[in-house]
Amino acid sequence: MLLPALLLAGAWMSQLWGGLTPCEMCHWQRWPHYAALPLAALAFALPRRSLVALAALAIAVSGAIGVYHAGVEWHWWQGHTACTASFGSGLSGDQLLRQIMAAPLVRCDEAQWRLFGVSLAGWNALFSLGGAAIIAFLLRRSARA
Repeated sequence: MLLPALLLAGAWMSQLWGGLTPCEMCHWQRWPHYAALPLAALAFALPRRSLVALAALAIAVSGAIGVYHAGVEWHWWQGHTACTASFGSGLSGDQLLRQIMAAPLVRCDEAQWRLFGVSLAGWNALFSLGGAAIIAFLLRRSARA
């Protein structure tokens, strides 16, 4: 439960305090972590190995999306090309145009931030896939004991 919570906290802090605007694929990476949190919490309430395994699978899915997103950032393959935005309803044409013009342009194929040459998508991939592998190893080890 700690891993998805920390990764989501990092994503939200980079957005709210770091000034980074997530692209569409950044949001995709968050969804499996959102799913892993209640699964892991349920595993505490109802100790079931299957719930822990499902949480680990969700974390691994986020890591796989992170690999895909990092590959798009490095231009190894083409990524998501559609633009998305959400705007309030009931706006006049002038208000809608102002909102559109003020919306930040965030591309999925350009990393906004890197540490040691690795983007946030790359770090999510490393931590998520590594964490999921450790959880799977611990699950397998506890089954033998």
